[in-house]
Order: sequence, then structure tokens, then C-alpha cells
Amino acid sequence: MPVVITRPARDGQRWVEQLRARGIPAQALPLLAIGPAPDAEALCLARDTVADHAGVMFVSANAVQGFFGPGPLAWPANTRAWAPGPGTAEALREQGLPAAAIAASAADAAQFDSENLWKVVAGQLRAGDRLLLVRGADETGRSQGREWLAGMLAAAGVRVDVVSAYSRGVPAWTPGQRQLAAHAAGAGSVWLFSSSQAAGNLRLLAPDTAWERAKAIATHPRIAQAVRALGFGDVRECRPGFADVIASIESTR
Repeated sequence: MPVVITRPARDGQRWVEQLRARGIPAQALPLLAIGPAPDAEALCLARDTVADHAGVMFVSANAVQGFFGPGPLAWPANTRAWAPGPGTAEALREQGLPAAAIAASAADAAQFDSENLWKVVAGQLRAGDRLLLVRGADETGRSQGREWLAGMLAAAGVRVDVVSAYSRGVPAWTPGQRQLAAHAAGAGSVWLFSSSQAAGNLRLLAPDTAWERAKAIATHPRIAQAVRALGFGDVRECRPGFADVIASIESTR
């Protein structure tokens, strides 16, 4: 039974190829659909005002791709780009940002999230500064994301502007994908979850499926909690790095 990769289609296919290159059978089954920004005008305005911000926080690689996607963007020398994890930092480097312009969670952090990023960037902004928070929106256009970091910044006197650079929704599965999900609910399957929303979408896409015979790997405790709520029989937590995921997959065999 292959490892089931639930990440969005483009990112998921890259993971499938990397796992297969390591001799691990893998199959993509997207549980998140990535779409364009719900308000193109607001995104354009945010791009035009990057230089007015001391920092720009990108919540994910999808946020980077959505923000830079409309066209070339000259990055201001005095603006730092914040990335919670290595995937987001790599996406920023692919857009031409130098390493000195990027602040990211420590490579050995227990998790790549807002709390660990804050340990790195807490002293970079002062009261009166502005930060642009770039994240996703749901299918109705409402901005999605945890408010923890925004709350910490507000408490420090930093003004936080928010823009949605992409949308996240429930994918439309093909009959073949529905068949794969039903088959992978059986014993021996290992599902990789990197999003709590993906777990919620699985409930919508396969509402009558029993998951107690399936295994899951979740890349954050909050994600693991959402997956356990689905009824998966064996849910393990691991850091989101590729090597960590490989080790966790091997441990399930």
C-alpha cells in the first residue's frame, strides 16, 4: 500500500516523486485545492506597498507563490521576509530574495510554526512599525489563519496588515481518487497530513468511511488532533522536514 500524500496537487506530486526516488511507494490524493487570490485588487495594492512595511510574513510556500505570481516584484532592501519553515524560505529564495532578507524558524526547531518563528523575529520590529501578513482565504474569500502571531505583534505596538494571496478549498475528486481513498482506508495504508483543513476536507469528501484500520503521520500536534478526530487508528506526529517524514514512514512498517 503506498503512502498517501494529501498536500495540494502541485506540492503533493513533488513529494510523491521524492518519496519514490527513495524507494517508498507513494500516491497523491489532494485534500486541499489551491486557487487564486479572492481580491486581486487588494493583492495588487499589497504588492505596491511592500516597502511601507518593515516585514512581510508569508505563512506558507503557497502564500509566496500567490504573492509573487502576478509578476516581477523588486524586493525592498529594508524589508525582511518572514518564513515559518524551510519550505517557505526556499520558495522565497526561488523568487530571488537573498538569504540576508529572509528570517525563518531555526532549522532544529521542534516545529516550524508561528511560535518558533517568533523566537527568531521578536526583536526585529519596533512599536510603530508595520508588518504585512500574507496568507490564504477560504472559498468565501474570508482570510484564514491563526491569530497568535498577529496578537503578539499588536501587543508590541506593531500594525498588522493582512492580505490573502491565494484561496484554499475542497478539491473535486475524480472517481479514481474516490476509489483510492476507499482502498487506502484499509489496513497498511499510511496517510501524510500537513494541514488541519485537509483533515476536515477528508471528512467532507468521504463522510461514511471508517478509518480505524489506517495509519497517519501528522506534521504538527494540532494537525494530529484533527486527524485523530476522524478516527484513524494510529496517528504519529513528526517534524515537517523531509528527512523527519521519511523516518516516521519507515517506523510504521
